[in-house]
Amino acid sequence: MPLARGVRRRDSLVLGRVQKAGLPGLCLAAALLAAFAFVNLALALAFPPLTGRVVDSANIFPPAVSGGIAQKLASLEAKSGIQLVVATVKSLEGDDIELYANALFRAWKLGEKQNNNGVLLLVAPNEHKARIEVGYGLEGILTDALSKIIIANAMAPRFKAGDFGGGIERGVDDIITVLTTDSSEWEKRPQLRIVGQDTTLDALGPWIALGLFVFIFFWLTPPGQRGNLLSFLLGMLMSSGRGGGYRGGSGGWGSGSGGGFSGGGGSSGGGGASGSW
Repeated sequence: MPLARGVRRRDSLVLGRVQKAGLPGLCLAAALLAAFAFVNLALALAFPPLTGRVVDSANIFPPAVSGGIAQKLASLEAKSGIQLVVATVKSLEGDDIELYANALFRAWKLGEKQNNNGVLLLVAPNEHKARIEVGYGLEGILTDALSKIIIANAMAPRFKAGDFGGGIERGVDDIITVLTTDSSEWEKRPQLRIVGQDTTLDALGPWIALGLFVFIFFWLTPPGQRGNLLSFLLGMLMSSGRGGGYRGGSGGWGSGSGGGFSGGGGSSGGGGASGSW
């Protein structure tokens, strides 16, 4: 079945499921369809090929610096199995860095499949944004709060001064330190605690808002019609999963690996943090 026809059929079936759910259900349907359209937009992104542990598509630091960072990343992977990759891009193509980083992580399938122990350090110099995207298996170690601290303290000040190579190298060093030592002791350093005080709440903000949004519409829906609304939500999730996108990190993306280096089949659920300068 052609892709366009399949998408239209899916959307018509989804809308049919909520016709009995009343106005709240229809409003929620419209909002969720818009969200899924935004996700589908990411499918058209053209990602750079994964040619090595450092993919400097924006050409922001010298080869010597890139080589030194790559050696550190190779050593980390050899000792721990953790696959940390650094990437720079000339443009995010109008997307949020969170969306772009998660899609790129899944396209490259960073980390071991059974452990999901990959990390992506992404820098978009023209948009003045950076992100640390963390694989499922490392979210309890390289937490959202620690990722935010690393960007704010180690990277952003150097980026402001135009030292992209130094900022990325310092960020890599701090990420490796957290992953290979006691991160709780690392976090206790006074100069880090000040910046990281509110990062956990910041990271939870979007999820809290989404939860409240769904709860309000579910509460407004008459009890007898909530089953239809729940069926609609499950249908949206299942149809999204079958379409590739963010489910499982398989296929569907405009990029692959290049050279002799590749990801190990890992995935990410959006853990990590972003920052700007």
